[in-house]
Amino acid sequence: MMNSRLPYFLIAFAVILMAVYSSVFVVTERQQAVVVRFGQIQDVKTEPGLYFKLPFAFMDADRVQYVEDQALRFDLDNIRVQVSGGKFYEVDAFVVYRIQDPRRFRETVSGDRTSAEARLRTRLDSSLRRVYGLRGFESALSEERASMMREVRADLKNDAESLGLNIQDVRIRRTDLTQEVSQQTFDRMKAERLAEAELIRARGKEESQRRRAIADRQVVELVADAQRDAEILRGEGEGERTRVFADAFARDPSFFEFYRSMTAYGAAIASPDTTLVISPDSEFFRYFNSSQGSPQAPAAPAAAPATPAAN
Repeated sequence: MMNSRLPYFLIAFAVILMAVYSSVFVVTERQQAVVVRFGQIQDVKTEPGLYFKLPFAFMDADRVQYVEDQALRFDLDNIRVQVSGGKFYEVDAFVVYRIQDPRRFRETVSGDRTSAEARLRTRLDSSLRRVYGLRGFESALSEERASMMREVRADLKNDAESLGLNIQDVRIRRTDLTQEVSQQTFDRMKAERLAEAELIRARGKEESQRRRAIADRQVVELVADAQRDAEILRGEGEGERTRVFADAFARDPSFFEFYRSMTAYGAAIASPDTTLVISPDSEFFRYFNSSQGSPQAPAAPAAAPATPAAN
């Protein structure tokens, strides 16, 4: 009798085990659980632990949907945004968020992260375009970038809360110029540097000319002063020379005349190629004839021959 009932006991025991197993679910530290019964949210478990539900999730009975209870991230890459000046940037950004309200998250996007991130991505794209469009070309590369990220985060906040999400951070990871804008920026920077170089070069030439003019004026002044001093000294020397000669002449006029004649002889016949065509009895050679400088007496003419008497 017992042997005939054993299979029934085993089947009943297996059914009980399956019922217990299917009615128990575990929530870990990184999870939240939404219990759905017949398509309606029955309960939300946000704390880790062991929980129970109706067994056998058939005919839309209790089912458990797990959602993450940790910081999540999604990226938005290569967004082409236009700034107020009409130029374009390529922007990469990312959002860090957390599922704060699992019930609303289930009600709005059926607990699907992909759908939630798609809606946030659309909102992030429009917010980046708006924030960049209100600013100039250099704003995203300056300290104003932090305020831009805060504005984007504020734009996403309401949409995220409607999905049961909490935006923890928004970061602009990369802001690069597009290829055509990069070339335009390079050309503009090159033109500015060339203009600055020309300005510096012009200022250098101006300063060079100014200093050269000052130096030339100083040279003229120095030369003029030197020539003036030289003329003064030369005049003083000539005066002293004349005074010395006059004093010497007054003391011994004959010696002075002799000295002057010797000096003239030396100057006249200094070169071996010098030829003088002067009469020997010229005044110039008087010291050749006498040490006293007196001219040599001319020779007496020869006597005429006697004329014979006529017969």
